[in-house]
Amino acid sequence: MPARDNFHSVMRIGPVQIGTHRDHHGRTVHAAVCTADRCGWSADYSSQSAAQLAARTHRCRVR
Repeated sequence: MPARDNFHSVMRIGPVQIGTHRDHHGRTVHAAVCTADRCGWSADYSSQSAAQLAARTHRCRVR
């Protein structure tokens, strides 16, 4: 049974949500995910400021 992935410190910048979680190596990782329909963009970052910058500069290709 896989371990549950619990996100905390969730914030929203435009259509992008940023959440903090621990990866399978036990490191703290910040995930940025676009919630717009049919966009599908997501990325993991080692710092919250990098995830926030990515969220602010993300532009959805699907319009």
